[in-house]
Amino acid sequence: MNLKITGIHLEVTPSLREYIEAKLERITRHVDNVTSVAVTLSVEKLEQKAEVNVHLKGKDIHVEATSTDMYAALDALADKLDRQVLKHKEKITDHHSAERAPTPATDEA
Repeated sequence: MNLKITGIHLEVTPSLREYIEAKLERITRHVDNVTSVAVTLSVEKLEQKAEVNVHLKGKDIHVEATSTDMYAALDALADKLDRQVLKHKEKITDHHSAERAPTPATDEA
């Protein structure tokens, strides 16, 4: 996974970078085909904003969250991203494979 973290009007500290990496590990538990992740953190007056672009095989997911605290914005971002990734995973999973499989005939006497 290729990770790029950008800060606009803010310095990305090592602790903030580690926190982002820990939150993004949740995604890799659900899907294996994550090619790149771009995180953008920005500050405008009292609003802290976090955005992420996740490039999966066949799908790009964009999520953003705002809060008064950067860590709270990252928590909200991780939750939203987790829901989006699970939704994408459910769409690509074939749920009807059990219906197509022939069932063995049972003889009852």
